[in-house]
Order: sequence, then structure tokens, then C-alpha cells
Amino acid sequence: MDLPPLQPEELARYARHLSIPDLGENGQRRLKAASVLLVGTGGLGSPAALYLAAAGVGRIGLIDDDKVDLSNLQRQILHGQSWVGRPKLESAVDRLREINPHVLVETHACRLTPANAMELISRYDVVVDGCDNFPTRFLTNDACHFLGKPCVYGSIHRFEGQMTVFATHLGGPCYRCLLPTLPPPGAAPSCAEAGVLGVLPGIIGSLQAMEAIKLITGIGTPPLGRLLCYDALHTSFRTLTLARDPSCRLCGSGEITSAENAETLAPATCSVEVANSISAADLRDLLARGPLVLIDVRRPDEHALAAIPGSRLIPLDELPARFDEIPRGNPIYVHCKSGMRSARAVDLLEKQGIAAINVRGGIDAFLAL
Repeated sequence: MDLPPLQPEELARYARHLSIPDLGENGQRRLKAASVLLVGTGGLGSPAALYLAAAGVGRIGLIDDDKVDLSNLQRQILHGQSWVGRPKLESAVDRLREINPHVLVETHACRLTPANAMELISRYDVVVDGCDNFPTRFLTNDACHFLGKPCVYGSIHRFEGQMTVFATHLGGPCYRCLLPTLPPPGAAPSCAEAGVLGVLPGIIGSLQAMEAIKLITGIGTPPLGRLLCYDALHTSFRTLTLARDPSCRLCGSGEITSAENAETLAPATCSVEVANSISAADLRDLLARGPLVLIDVRRPDEHALAAIPGSRLIPLDELPARFDEIPRGNPIYVHCKSGMRSARAVDLLEKQGIAAINVRGGIDAFLAL
């Protein structure tokens, strides 16, 4: 492959890279010739994009259809206060151009779907997975497998993070070797529900950027078949061996033959289906007719930011100890942020013989009316 030359300003910019024997000018020219696609510009995508741009990756693609929210700013360092309410891609492009004007930034204002994944991923050399839901993780993994692209995986939860490289074309396992099937709805909380220490995605996202650079330049050894686990509270790293599964439906048995399959077509919201439920619009109409018992099972800090008038705060983790506070007889309406925690609360209440109804979409859906 013919590598592009470095211009005088680039030679000065990347001087510290050029002085590394294992990297040097040839490695820097490889970075300039390379392309990386980041799936998401949130907690993981932010530091990864910043360091890949600073390193001189020639072409960076960004997939995101979200807008900057105030709650993002604690960890999503691509975006700032002045960008709240505006598309994340606009903020990201502005920041990355400031970091390195020599980098071409391509934006894709959409979600990665089975309909566009193969075409989008085929344009890039390396994929960095910074998404926040299981169906998109499966989709990124599956498309990378079919296209022979390395997928740099990262995930975060409260004080813990994981990182590895899935690359079946290089002999490593895939994401389905780690997680064969989609977890049941509500089995894993979102960042909004569980919380995440803001600096954690900075650490994991930076590790993802490091692995992308290694894959591009050919230096070092990628962690194929090794899952790196970081515990921030105890300042410890440990590595788990991840073997390729011969019965894996994707890279083993070959049962999965397309990026369109049960896992990748599942709703990204991972909503929990509850028989006794109403929409946010239904709740609004009921509240207009008169008072009712509405329980908010979010955390106190969430309730302090926004609350539905007339709701009563009983956090989900306190609910079992406070069953006696809940009136019997008339139905109890329960909401949370998006409907997942309230679905679990409804299940707990019904097991106590308390008639309960879940508000689908939670306060997010209610405030959007």
C-alpha cells in the first residue's frame, strides 16, 4: 500500500511519535492512511475520538443521532455546555477539528441498523464500539465478522470497565463467544439507571484508542482472546481468557448468516414488557381527571431534577421495606426514568397482592408529550 507523505506541519505535530523507534515515520504515515469508525460519540467514543484525531488517523467516521444533554457532560468530553440541546455530531466535529485540522471527520447522523451496518462499516479499517445497548453491540460485532474488520470493544458500569478486540479474521473470538444471546429485557441497567463514574469511560475509551492505533500500525499485540477488566475502586486490572466458542452461532457453527437476526433486530431500548401498563399519554389524561396514587421509583437525585406533579418518591431499592406505606384497593401507578425499574417495581408489588400499573417510557416519555 502506498502511504501518504507527511507535510512539514505534520512532521512537527507528530514529532513525539516519530521519535519512537517502533512507530516512526512509517507508522505515522500508516495512521494518516487509515480510517476508523466510532459507533457512538458518548462516554467511550469521546476519549477514543479525541486521541485518534490527535494521533493523526487520517479519516474518522462518527455514528450518532443523539443530542447533547446536560447529564452527558460529566463524562462525554467531546461536548461542552454551549452545545446542550444540539446534535452531538456537530459538537464532535467542531472539537475534533480543533484538535487536529489534518484529520477528515465524516459524520453519519443515524443509528447503526441492520439495514445500514454492512455498508457503513465496509468503508473503514477499524471499528471502535462505543454504543450503549446490546442489540447495537451484536450488530457491530456481526457486521465486523462478515466484513473481516476488527472491532475494538469497550463497556462500562459504575466503577468497572472492560475492553478487548474482537477479530475473527485474525483468529480471535467474537462478541457472541462472550455473550451468546441477548439478555432478557431489564436484566442489565443502563448508565442512566446504574450510574457511571465520569472518569471511567475516559480510561476505557483511551484503551480502545490505543488498540485501534496498534491494529493500524502493526505494533504490539492486540488482546485477541483476552478480556481486560478494570476495577477503579481497587485500582486493579485483570485479564480473563476468552476462547473462541466452536458452537458460536456466528463464528463457530455459522448458523447466523446475516447482520439481520434476532439479536440485531431487537429494540435498542431493551424495554420490559409488562401486562399491566399504560402509556405516558394515558397517564397524563388520568391525571387531568383527578388525583391518583403515582409512585416514582427513581433515585432522590433524579426526582430532584424533574418530577411528575403528585408523584410520591419510593426508590426501587427501598420498595420492599416500604410496602406497608402503599395504600391498597385502588390501582397503583408506577413510573421511573424509562420504564425498566418501574416494571420491576410492578412485579414486586403484584407479588405482594398490590394492583400496580407500569407507565411505559417513564418520565422521559411524559416530559416529551
